Parts: sequence; C-alpha cells; structure tokens
Amino acid sequence: MTNHNLSSGALESIINGVNFDRPILQVISSKKITAQGSSADRYRLLLSDGEVSYSHAMLATQLNSLMESGELDNLAVISVDKYLCNTIQGDRRVMILLDLHVIQKGTEVGQRIGNPQQYKASAVQGTNSEHNSAQCPPQMPKQEGGGQSFISTVSDKQVNNNIKKENMNGSSKGNYSIKASNSGGTPGGASRVHKIDSLTPYQNRWKIRARVTQKSGIRTWSNSRGEGKLFSVTLTDDSAEIRATGFNDAVDKFYDLLEVNKVYFFSKATLKTANKQYTTVQNDYEMTFNADTMIEPSDDDSSLPTMNFNFVKINELDSKAPNTLVDVIGVVKNCGEISTIIGKQSQKEITKRDLQIVDQSGMSVNVTLWGVDAQQFDGSGNPVIAVKGAKVSDYGGRSLSAMATSQIIHNPDLREGHMLKGWFEHDGHNMDFQGYRNDGPGGGGGGTTNWMCFAEIKSENVGADKPEYFTTKATVLFLRKENCMYQACPTEACNKKVVDQGNGMYRCEKCAREFPNYKWRMILSANLGDYSDNQWVTCFQESAEAMLGIKADELGSLKDSNEAAFDQVFQDACFKSYVFKLRAKVETYNDESRLKTVTMNASTIDFKEQSQRLIEEIKKLQM
Repeated sequence: MTNHNLSSGALESIINGVNFDRPILQVISSKKITAQGSSADRYRLLLSDGEVSYSHAMLATQLNSLMESGELDNLAVISVDKYLCNTIQGDRRVMILLDLHVIQKGTEVGQRIGNPQQYKASAVQGTNSEHNSAQCPPQMPKQEGGGQSFISTVSDKQVNNNIKKENMNGSSKGNYSIKASNSGGTPGGASRVHKIDSLTPYQNRWKIRARVTQKSGIRTWSNSRGEGKLFSVTLTDDSAEIRATGFNDAVDKFYDLLEVNKVYFFSKATLKTANKQYTTVQNDYEMTFNADTMIEPSDDDSSLPTMNFNFVKINELDSKAPNTLVDVIGVVKNCGEISTIIGKQSQKEITKRDLQIVDQSGMSVNVTLWGVDAQQFDGSGNPVIAVKGAKVSDYGGRSLSAMATSQIIHNPDLREGHMLKGWFEHDGHNMDFQGYRNDGPGGGGGGTTNWMCFAEIKSENVGADKPEYFTTKATVLFLRKENCMYQACPTEACNKKVVDQGNGMYRCEKCAREFPNYKWRMILSANLGDYSDNQWVTCFQESAEAMLGIKADELGSLKDSNEAAFDQVFQDACFKSYVFKLRAKVETYNDESRLKTVTMNASTIDFKEQSQRLIEEIKKLQM
C-alpha cells in the first residue's frame, strides 16, 4: 500500500470545517478510556491521512465491537462513512467516527503509511453556516450548561469527566425554561430545526419540532435511595418518533404544558441510548428533560403526522415474549364490570376492567384496563379500540394489560379501525372466536399451540429459556388428593388463603379483612401419560374441576362431610383422556433443575377432529 491510497489533506480540511466525503485514513494507534460512572468504554484514536496525524478523534460507542473483536486494529486502513466534529474549550476540535468500514486490517498493512506529522490546529476557521451530520460545523460555541455534554480529548481526565456528565439522568433540580411562541417557524431566528431521525448523543446543539402523540400519567417511586416521580411522552415528526422522560421538577414544569396531539419545539434535552425493554418506540435513542430543557409551543401543526402504530394481529400474540410491549387493535366483543384488587407492592386498592377484543384472525384476547381508563371506558355498541404499548402476559396463554404509558384510542379514525368496524357489523358478530385460555366446547384442536408428546418435551429441553406452550392428548394416571384444596378469600378478585381465627371468622391478609365464610380453591397435582412418557403437572381451578367433574365448593363439602365420596371422586377421574394445553418451564431450585408443567386447559376429546389431525400428520410423513 502506498501513500496516495490515503486521502491526503483530509484531516486538515475536516478540522477546519470543510466537508470531506468518505475520507480514507489510517489508524496509527488507539487507547481505551474507561470513564468513571459510565457503563461504556470509549476508544481514542490517532488518525493519519498520510500527511498529518490527529489525536483528537474518538470512536462512537456503537462501533466499540470493531475494536473488541479485533476487526479494527492499529495500522488498519479505514473508510470513514459518517462523522461529526465538536468544538471544545474554545478552539479544540474532536472528531467522532459514527460509521466506518475497514478496508485493510493493520496486521495486513504492517507499517505506517507515509510520514505524517502531528497536526496542531490554529484558530478554528468558519465557512458557511449550514452543515449536515457528515461534516464538521464551523466554529461552535462552548458546551452550554445542561445541554448534551461531549467528550473532551484535551486530556484523559477531561474525557472521563465529560463521559460522566453524559450519563447523568434528567432528575437534577434547577430552573426549567418554558417559552411561548406565536409562530409556526423557528422562534427568534434560532438555529435550524433538526429531524428526529438525525439526533444522536454526539450532538451539542439541536432543536426539533414534534407532535406529542403519547403521554403517560405521573408515576411515583420510593426505594432505599429516596422517592420521586416521572412521566413520559412520545414525540413524532415526519422522520421518526422518540420517547422523552421528565423526572421530579420536570414533572411540575412540563406535565401540564404538554398536551397530546399538540406540536412543540424541544431543545437542550439529554439524549442517550434507549432501553427497548420499556418502550415500543422505534428509535435507538431516547430523551430526558433536564434543568436547561426548553419547550416552546408551535401554532402550526398541519405538516406533522399523528400517532404511529405498528399493530400486531391477535393470532400473532403467542409469538411475542411475555412482558414485551405491542400495539393492538380490535373490536370489544365483551366488556366486563369494574372490579378492584389490592396491589402487591402498594397494598392499595386498584380499579380494573377486563375486555375481550377480537379481530379478523378469528382469535380473541383479554385486555385489562386500570384506574381512570377502567372507570371511564364505555364498551357499549361494540366499539373498536386501539392500544399503543400494551404489555403481553402469558397468563391464560396470552393476555394484554394497558400500562401507565399505554395510549388507548376509542373508535380511532384509522383505516384499520374502519375496516374492523365494517367487518364486525357484517360478519364478525356471528362468529365464534377462539381464545388463548379456552377452546370452547369440544376444543380438541389445540388452538395456536404446538402438538408435542411428553418424550419430545423432555428430549428437546422445552422451556429451558422461557415458558413454552404445547398441546397433547393424555390420560390421567394418578391424582394426588392430599393438599389439593385450600380455603380462600371469598372476594371475587382475590384467591389468597385465609386464616381461621377460631371464632367463626376467616382473615385474608391481602385484603386485611375478616369474613364469616370462605371459598374453596384447588391446586391439584396429576400424573398424565401419553404414548411416549408420563409427566407430573399442576392443575388449577378450572382445569381441575373439568378433570374431576365437580365444582370446588361441592368437593370441599364432601371433604368435610363424606370422606368416602370424596375419595371416590378421585378414583372415578383416573384413566380418562383429555386434550391438554400445557405450559412448560424449567425451574432451578437448590441447584437442581426440573421441568414444571402447568395445565392451562383440559377439554374433552372431539374424536372426529382428532382423527382428521392424525390423518394430516400421516400425510406429512408420506411427503
């Protein structure tokens, strides 16, 4: 490789604010910098264009894997596809490599190309006033307080200090700025408006114009480190969307100001890598309102889109892992009554309402609304609802829960909503829908779960990583009647065990109340067998009652009054076959792993349907 292969003069041009498209450079050396208080390491590079070398260069954290894997090594020749520069401490320029690819590894080059001399920047020269993300802007002011801090390459100490600042959350206290704007354009002739998809944590100054398409309620927390409150919003423009969160003082300043479907200018907030576990927003970064954040209302909102959805069909929910967030739309077929439960952590009464929604896939799923959403929801007339950011649960196979950050739209003015409404009025209202919990009478088809035998479950290590669902036809071999029942709280929404007070009253610790009566609940252990193997499973109320052919309260009465009849119920239930929907999960206790299997549903066998299924399986074997 010779000198002319590098982009001679590229570094000097870049440092002086001149755009240089995809420069070819050599990495002379690199240094790993670990910032105190930061979870990510940074790599500082010494770059060469064959004529000069420049040490004030940093590798963006998303490219760290290139260094860690050895793909990017010392003396490597690279093409810099995307970069930006920041001015630090007056006239210092730091070059950030955002995207690159390795042309030739350093082990293959084997030497420094040319005779580069160390470049010493003079005063920063400005050119024109507008540059895109692939070039260094002209002279920029020093980092403003509260804005996104950057990495100073003047010294390793300064690098670490700035990285530490970059990872601060937005809960610090201070004076927040709220400005009013009477113009749809950029107020006061300020800097140009950026698009959301152009934002990165490596930018110093930016301003976006976005619509608030989602707004959560105010949530509070209390732990050993203190207590606080927060809220979040989703901001959308014509390029992308991003999630923004405000803590403590920011809640007081901004919560009432921000209204759903209104447009605002946002600037001087902190940007960081998004935690995809808690949001469905499709953006690699998220925003935190800090002490210097500015929010300016905009009167012109005609050019920005409204809320974006990424709908998941109801019959596809079983492919989503529990605790993930999804967008879903459906017709409310059944609307339950308002009920209350006691929160596990808060021990406070929480209002809830269960809905059953359906779509053209022929499936139904339960959706739980909470608090004000549950109280205000009107399910009359089979409305269409769209839920943005519903949490997937594996309870009952699959179910959904509206979170504090979820947005619930009643009869949304969307193409999908109008199609659902028309379909339900013409055809859907007469259909029988298959739910994730039960198949209905004779539901031997197994729903959306896989047919497997017990030997396959054990040999394929099903449930080792996450709970998995399967269907099998099996026979009840043995039922363990000992400790198969317990006295539970009579409250409809509570199934906790009660304590006999010895005075005719029964106390529920969860509800913190005493009752003169109780209800029987079942936790039945059964050994099931199919043609391949047998397996112990746990059966709860509904499936246990189906297998025993008797209600729990009736069986409880027999237990107290007629022990022989009680035993006979268990004997009569043995050696009967059912189609079982089962949930399998490998659990570890005392360093010992075992397969825990729970019965989700036990239904009688439809032999016509079973025969058809077997014929189809035989045909597959003949192919």
